[in-house]
Amino acid sequence: MLEFEGKKALVTGATRGIGRAITEALLAQGANVVGVYGGNAAAAEAMRLDCAQYGDRLRLRQLDVSDYPAVAAFFAELEAEWETLDILVNNAGIRRDAVLAMMKEEDWRRVIDVNLTGGYTMSKFAVPLMMKQKYGRIVFVTSPMGHLGFAGQANYAASKAGQVGLMKSLSKEVAKRKITVNGVSPGFIATELIADLPEAQVKEYKKMVPANRFGTPAEVAEAVLFLASDRAAYINGAVLEITGGL
Repeated sequence: MLEFEGKKALVTGATRGIGRAITEALLAQGANVVGVYGGNAAAAEAMRLDCAQYGDRLRLRQLDVSDYPAVAAFFAELEAEWETLDILVNNAGIRRDAVLAMMKEEDWRRVIDVNLTGGYTMSKFAVPLMMKQKYGRIVFVTSPMGHLGFAGQANYAASKAGQVGLMKSLSKEVAKRKITVNGVSPGFIATELIADLPEAQVKEYKKMVPANRFGTPAEVAEAVLFLASDRAAYINGAVLEITGGL
């Protein structure tokens, strides 16, 4: 018996990096997954081909998670087909770095919109589907930058700190319906999100990590699947750091 056999899961930012690893791990454990991606059609098509063995248990949909009307329409379709939802992983996230004095307003707003407002919109519409069956698991993928802060990442750090506040408040609102809301906080993970960092900066970041390496998307996925499982039924409002000791 696979751990997530028959479960219905929704993952945002599902076609690259951590999101893809989470999606593939859920599929491997028997879940039916709708994977949402922002706009990289090439990455979505590559994943579709690579995951062909899962057949119609994987469906990929383009969606701007910060677009409230689009998300509402998406969930109306999902509810008509699935009726309920077991798992939501709020993983979608972007970076647009600059020191605050030079940061463009649109870059501030876009990072907040995708990373934080996206978690609000997806969770808002997912919760009623979970409440129908008095069961659900919501997992936010946040970041240590939310409490550490890095120069040049004020927008990203603010969005990630906001995610934790959102997650903790929501966890208290839905706990009586047997819905848990938790977060994982990956540190430096070898994904496209940090692929554009200069080599010298990468070396400095690795020195900051006691494990002396960056993590892998698969290591984050393991933690997400644990929090999404029945084994984590009494874990609620928690943030699990996956940082190599950062």
